[in-house]
Amino acid sequence: MAVPSAELPLIELAAAGNAPRALSLAQRLRASARYLASSRWVGWPFPLLVLLLWQLGAHYEWIAPQVLPPPAVVWSTLVDLFSTGEIWGHLQISLTRVFAGFALGLFAGFALGVAMGLSPLFKDYVYPLFKAFSQVPVLGWLPLLMLLVGIDESLKVLLIAKAALVPVALNTYKGIQGVPTRYIEVARVLRFSRWQLLRKVVLPSAFAPIWNGVRYGFTHAWLALVVVELLASSEGIGFLIVYGRQLFQLDVVLAAVVVVGAVGFALDKVFALIEKRLTRWQRPGF
Repeated sequence: MAVPSAELPLIELAAAGNAPRALSLAQRLRASARYLASSRWVGWPFPLLVLLLWQLGAHYEWIAPQVLPPPAVVWSTLVDLFSTGEIWGHLQISLTRVFAGFALGLFAGFALGVAMGLSPLFKDYVYPLFKAFSQVPVLGWLPLLMLLVGIDESLKVLLIAKAALVPVALNTYKGIQGVPTRYIEVARVLRFSRWQLLRKVVLPSAFAPIWNGVRYGFTHAWLALVVVELLASSEGIGFLIVYGRQLFQLDVVLAAVVVVGAVGFALDKVFALIEKRLTRWQRPGF
């Protein structure tokens, strides 16, 4: 059975002839702290502390239960929403919207980033307008798009696409610009065509920043989805939050917020696993 590396020095001390037979309490605590700090459990204390403070605040009514329901009530509401299937319908609609908008933003952002990275002339013409476009938040485009496309699904998909486009395009452009010049020179010596240069040199070298842009783009798309559904939707997770607020059912609001956070966290982990698999050929320097 493998022994945690953080405890090995203490075990060696205990095995030595001049070491005490029993480790002191302070040594045991330090060993446990080092082991926990080097393990996957290091991120759990803070959420558990927040949950404890939430429970204490609800129990002693530091905040009125109508404003901050106890965790048990929120959990019960969450279980009811899943058991009745209500949450599944809203979640399916939200996921359909976010993936449709993200796919559109990913395609447009990647094409724009590659064009700006490969063509200095195109970049000189487009980059200032792109920077101005990226500075306007998603909600800033809401009134204009409502006049152009109405308040149907097209509005939501376009706003989500805008949120995803900016980080994808920017990271793709920066990644291509960061490709070492010596790689390009070697490719020219080997007489690579422009397509071969892009496929075999530029994109593999810029993959890490491009994929970071993809992950950030999806994060922005997920956040934009919730905001859009809060303002202009009659179904979806964001609408469920608004519906609970309108009826002053704060347990429904918090249950929907928990679902939003959990689904966003899970999807980001999926992107991380995909990245790990796609970059398994890379070897870290340290």
